[in-house]
Amino acid sequence: MLWLQAYRQNCLGPDIVPVLPILFSLAVVWNLCLFLFSLNIFISLFTELQEIVFVIQSQSNSFHSKRAEDLERNILKQAEELGKELPRILLIHQMDRHDGAWTILPLMQDFSASYGRNSSWIFFCEEDTRIQIVKLLETLRRFDKSKEWFLGKALYDEESTIIHHYAFAENPTVFKFPDFAAGWALSIPLVNKLANRLKSEPLKSDFTIDLKHEIALYIWQKGNGPHLTSVPEFCTDDLNSYKAVHCATMFSNFLPVCGDPVKKEDIFVAVKTCRKFHRDRIPIVKQTWEGEAALVEYYSDYAEISIPTIDLGVPNTERGHCGKTFAILERFLNHSSSKTPWLVIVDDDTLISIFRLRKLLSCYDPMNQCFLESVMAMDWNRGYSYITGGGGMVFSREAIKKLLASKCQCYSNDAPDDMVLGMCFSGLGIPITHCPLFHQVKYTFLQLLKTDIYLTYSFKVIGNVDPVQVYFTWLAPKVEDSFTEKKQRLLGKIIIYKIF
Repeated sequence: MLWLQAYRQNCLGPDIVPVLPILFSLAVVWNLCLFLFSLNIFISLFTELQEIVFVIQSQSNSFHSKRAEDLERNILKQAEELGKELPRILLIHQMDRHDGAWTILPLMQDFSASYGRNSSWIFFCEEDTRIQIVKLLETLRRFDKSKEWFLGKALYDEESTIIHHYAFAENPTVFKFPDFAAGWALSIPLVNKLANRLKSEPLKSDFTIDLKHEIALYIWQKGNGPHLTSVPEFCTDDLNSYKAVHCATMFSNFLPVCGDPVKKEDIFVAVKTCRKFHRDRIPIVKQTWEGEAALVEYYSDYAEISIPTIDLGVPNTERGHCGKTFAILERFLNHSSSKTPWLVIVDDDTLISIFRLRKLLSCYDPMNQCFLESVMAMDWNRGYSYITGGGGMVFSREAIKKLLASKCQCYSNDAPDDMVLGMCFSGLGIPITHCPLFHQVKYTFLQLLKTDIYLTYSFKVIGNVDPVQVYFTWLAPKVEDSFTEKKQRLLGKIIIYKIF
């Protein structure tokens, strides 16, 4: 047993003593290395934090600006916990010296001039985006900041759609564009490139309709610019989701709580219809959401007592409907109870959750001049933002008073009501408030079953949908209590839904 004898002599005998200082020294060196490694990570995180400019896509309405400021404070708090200087945070609604600042691209030259030499990333997010700063820094570190990067959570069209001008009709899935709710990022080299391009080639588009898609198209530049790079850490999962641990960004997937829902009697619902749809569409409204509303009137080009419909004296038009819309506004102001603070205008092919709308409106002050809509658009030729009203429009009585007192009106009955309203409110200094909870995009029942609500606008309607089934599955008040928590997260935000 020579090996045992050697072990006793060398390891258990007096020769063990010189080994202890060596082991102690090694332990000290190891701990020092760990400390220096951790310090290096901390310094690296701090340095990288100073290289990010956060841009919150905020709105001027007091409810929305407060939510944006809450997010700003949360970002600053996380930065303070790192113990160093605070990052730069910009709120879009405070950059109103730029016409159409909400469309982002007009800001690129300012971003380049102000941050092109001392920053690495411009990170954009919505007011309800939630950011884990350390995780975001770890994620951005994977990308070479000296190159042109366009990062985000990728969306795509399953079929070509009119709102994207039928782009990539042969295979629309090849083109990716960012989900703003998850946040998206541009590297400074790309920002500088876009700024230089905008300086020499002003924007050529007459209109901005779907901002996500159009920004991606502009950056792609017909193949001469970068595609969107999908980043799995940019998420729209809820904060309490089991996936959150892997996410740098998340999204608040619940309706805001601002107190008790407004009373049914505080909302007047105007349904736009015409004689040819009295038999097809009105019965669906009556089978679904009409019972939720206390005050509903149907406005048509023909008075039919059995419904009943009201003939406003405005002939039906194939498009635009500006004359009918302004006649509805005048009737609401002059013939409804002055105690009713809200007017909602919807089409006869719209499904609406009055219950959720009452919750939403509790967040807005009807004494202010409020105008809520579904999709924001921009007319670059005339220099004003406007709404696309297919998903519904909500007006406070105060906003209607100011509008009608201004004598701003339709130039013809078939003028586009959404654009005329945008022009009028812009001239009056009343900002349009974009509400993503109103959806004018049309879906099949199967798509609603499969998709998260923030993907739904990427789909085109296929048809063969039972609107009554859709309503009682997704929109009726009883679903608030009977759905599983997961389905509530996915679907509880839908307020208005187009069915035809």
